[in-house]
Amino acid sequence: MKKSIKSHAHNFLVLATLLFTDQVYGDSFEHNLYNNYGIVGLIHMPTARTYNEGVHGITIYSGTPNTTVTLSANPFDWFEASFFYTNVEDRPYCYDFTSETCLQDFKDKGFNLKLRLKEQGKLPAIAVGLQDFAGTGIYSSEYIVGSYGINRTDFHFGLGFGLLDGSDQNFNNPLSYISDQFNNRPTNTAGLGGSFQPSKYFSGETASPFFGVSHALNNKLLLRAEYDSSARPGLLPFRIPESDFSFGVDYLITDNFSIGVSYERGDYASFKFVYKNDPVKTYQKNEYARGERRIGDNKYTQLINNLEENGIGVKKLTRNANSIGLQLTQVIHPNLRVVENIINQSARDAGITEDIVKDIEIANLLAVQEIDDSYRASSQTIYQRSTTKRFVTNTRANFRPFLASREEFFKGALLLENDSEFIIRENLFFNTNIKYSLADNLDDLYIPPVESFPAQVRSDVKEYLKNMKDGGVLIGRAQLDYHLTPIKNHHIMMSAGILEDMFSGIGGEYLYFRPNSNYSFGLDLFKVFKRDYSWKFGRLGYENTMATVNFNYRNYGTIPFDMKVSAGEYLAGDVGYTIEFSRAFYNGVYFGAFATFTDVTTKQFGEGSFDKGIFFNIPIYGNLVNYTWRPLTKDPGAKLNRRHTLHGLLVKLQPIN
Repeated sequence: MKKSIKSHAHNFLVLATLLFTDQVYGDSFEHNLYNNYGIVGLIHMPTARTYNEGVHGITIYSGTPNTTVTLSANPFDWFEASFFYTNVEDRPYCYDFTSETCLQDFKDKGFNLKLRLKEQGKLPAIAVGLQDFAGTGIYSSEYIVGSYGINRTDFHFGLGFGLLDGSDQNFNNPLSYISDQFNNRPTNTAGLGGSFQPSKYFSGETASPFFGVSHALNNKLLLRAEYDSSARPGLLPFRIPESDFSFGVDYLITDNFSIGVSYERGDYASFKFVYKNDPVKTYQKNEYARGERRIGDNKYTQLINNLEENGIGVKKLTRNANSIGLQLTQVIHPNLRVVENIINQSARDAGITEDIVKDIEIANLLAVQEIDDSYRASSQTIYQRSTTKRFVTNTRANFRPFLASREEFFKGALLLENDSEFIIRENLFFNTNIKYSLADNLDDLYIPPVESFPAQVRSDVKEYLKNMKDGGVLIGRAQLDYHLTPIKNHHIMMSAGILEDMFSGIGGEYLYFRPNSNYSFGLDLFKVFKRDYSWKFGRLGYENTMATVNFNYRNYGTIPFDMKVSAGEYLAGDVGYTIEFSRAFYNGVYFGAFATFTDVTTKQFGEGSFDKGIFFNIPIYGNLVNYTWRPLTKDPGAKLNRRHTLHGLLVKLQPIN
């Protein structure tokens, strides 16, 4: 017979009292780990702990009956977001029982988020969270949880709703005292993948307690135990558990990698692999390289050599009585902080003691402006570079995943990609991207999309992917770009050619961008043609002309973020608007989310209701992880995947928020 919840809670508090000390050791980057579903927690249960902003990670979990991969990120130190992809054994993946998808296991994907309401002080840390809050609902649950660390031990106690309300020790939902609406949890929304279901959040007649503890034996070994309140079997083919308690041990291989094994609810053993990275700790500053020194070179020549050795081109160097002016070009460094550090170090190394003012251009567009008319009037030119044709190329490995195909749990390709740029003139560029599949399992994609409304622009992606293996060298992009600034702060970019994997076309973008301002606005207009599936120069029959107006804003306040709002026509001919929020960090990491609403109705869109997703760039092994993820690949709301936008080029050298 199971003990009462009061007995378990009493023992829990006694243990906390015995171990009391003022030092909190267990709450740290090293000893906080993602749980089985990529949420900072214990085994299955969440905790109130979060990582610092910028931290990101990957969790791979193998249990019974599910195998799950989760990508997690902290855009802020109080906000944790993750998305998961899972394979569930012994449950068919069917739209109907005559479908070929019934021949494989069920697949599911969804979002999780956690908000930390307060850090630990004299009182515990407190957080609230939503699990699978925009998915099919098979993991749909919410929680309120508190955590309190004592020396090497971290204690956690919370209330679970939805799937986490499965304990036989549950009690009346305390939120029902606020409103009777919290008593009613809708049950008819399961299966609507990608749909938000706010009427379900924190609702239900009852709520269940859960609690747990983690203890760091040393710097390498962590012990975990929890009372799991998850409903079993729930909507998945879980077996009825022998116990409500789970136990686990984690071994920290390094601060970034760990493995863990657990014995879950007296029923089965599971395995977990975790990678996590804190960019503040692991970011490697650019190693400064001194430029070539030749007999007779003066300090200005040495400054130019130093800058160009470190990837910053010098177009012009001027001076007056008090300062030096540099007109620079750069595209390889991730942000202004890196560029300014290189400039300062190059100047010190060359023996420059004068103040430096600078203009920085990206692709002949003025991104940073410090040189004013009064300086130009009083300065003389020391150096001016002659315009020459230049060729830049970069070859790298790139991993392209294709998740949640109805054919198989995981599809993907390891690609060898080359990006090259031929600078014909200072403002005229020819860019190419070619790919070659080193290994992939995409050739057996055969199940067509369920819907292709209003036109098939993205939902036929499988036709492109399955030709990767036998397609040889694939052309991802081959385009001409022409940049000009006819009036100060007014920029134009014209593009023509193969613009992305699935579309070629011709068009242009206008942007009003004032250096050192936190906003910009503009519009773009493109005529696009659907490429054929061979990745060469052929076309299919579809074409469209699309126009979009754009507004960009960077907030430097208490909650820093980037926002983009765009409105106009999309690839498939639907009309609407997109809202996008993101957060960038000085080492090139960024995270973001978007939602698009068009004149395609919810019924016409089908499962998911509207287009939405998250995107991120994690600079692991040369930006190996750069991905945009949607719950469902649909045609409405589809946008052109352009190599560069004017705002994307120019905002690189704004201060990071």
